[in-house]
Amino acid sequence: MIRNALRRSFANVAKLPIISKRHAHAPVAFNWEDPLDSASLFTEEELAIQETAKSYCQERMLPRVLDAYRDEHYERKILEEMGELGLLGATIKGYDCAGVSSVASGLITREVERVDSGYRSGMSVQSSLVMGGIDEFGTQEQKDKYLPSLAKGKMLGCFGLTEPNHGSDPGSMETIAKPHPNKEGYLSISGAKTWITNSPIAELMLVWAKLQTTGKIRGFLIERNQCPPGTLETPPLKNKNGLRASVTGMIQLDECPVPEANMFPNIEGLRGPFSCLNSARYGIAWGVMGALEDCIARARTYALERRQFKHNPIAKYQLVQKKLSDATTDAAYGILAATQVGRLKDEGKMAPEMVSMIKRQNCDRALVNARILQEVFGGNAVSDEYHIGRHVANLFVTQTYEGQSDIHALILGRAITGIQAFV
Repeated sequence: MIRNALRRSFANVAKLPIISKRHAHAPVAFNWEDPLDSASLFTEEELAIQETAKSYCQERMLPRVLDAYRDEHYERKILEEMGELGLLGATIKGYDCAGVSSVASGLITREVERVDSGYRSGMSVQSSLVMGGIDEFGTQEQKDKYLPSLAKGKMLGCFGLTEPNHGSDPGSMETIAKPHPNKEGYLSISGAKTWITNSPIAELMLVWAKLQTTGKIRGFLIERNQCPPGTLETPPLKNKNGLRASVTGMIQLDECPVPEANMFPNIEGLRGPFSCLNSARYGIAWGVMGALEDCIARARTYALERRQFKHNPIAKYQLVQKKLSDATTDAAYGILAATQVGRLKDEGKMAPEMVSMIKRQNCDRALVNARILQEVFGGNAVSDEYHIGRHVANLFVTQTYEGQSDIHALILGRAITGIQAFV
């Protein structure tokens, strides 16, 4: 009976019209810069936003990056320039924000990180962690007060969650908020946060602390200029091996008085900071693909120009071509995955684990491929003028922060099996 069914199926197939060779093998040239034609999935508005971001990043950011990386210096004006173009908090509606799609926001981060992960990190903290947190959990007064200035880059923000003793386990944080003994309507916050992007130069800090009275984690907006001397310090963390073009520091609070009105009113526990982090992780999944694409382009150019063995371009040789093929494939797949998650995000159909999947996969593959593409440059890869070594150092950090890849593997494992591996 199975054979008879198969014969009938084959007979039906034989009756189908023959597809012309013209359609079966359309003469479309392969585009190594967009191998799977992801651009066809973007709207005209999204493509225009990407082009705006690309022009700014290549014309105004790229010329500064080598000196910034060498000197471990972040130019604060960059966020103001981004604000003028509407690149900050781009998905937020109102408050002088652009209100664009999640995919458009991802395309912005892709172009920024094509130049440097540190620049994207500074932007992500401002947009996703600080502005996103205020937009989602803040009072109307907090939104009206802070979001317009943050959107223009006139006020710079930072996000304080990670502590010296608690990185992957923020639920064990030691920063405490208790009723202020001398100021009615105020809380007193004490504790330390570390590896905080933007903290040495931030005017506004979104800090997460445990209420002494309830043990619940709450979010607080702390304005630097409202803190008495000695209650707030933000020393920089220098001599980094990666993300040297961004500024990183600590937040040290010693009985710092914060108005109760500056506490997020209706969110407690880790859902608040994790929601902010998920938004930033989504942007990272896009950004690291931009960094990988820059590595591919630079390795391709170098391989075509560098000549060895009877004056042949090294791009002629199989090992070089395989490295480029592997990296180009991973970049193309990563962009498609990030696009799909972005569409689902805007439709309200995104599971948080989807972000863990693309953050983990895209960061891992970007780092692996960038390291391998370094080999194309031989000894020249150690020179920062070739840029690829800087990307590799940065991508190690992106694979580590906002949930190291092993942590995201456990998040996915929990979703797959229903078993919690963290305890």
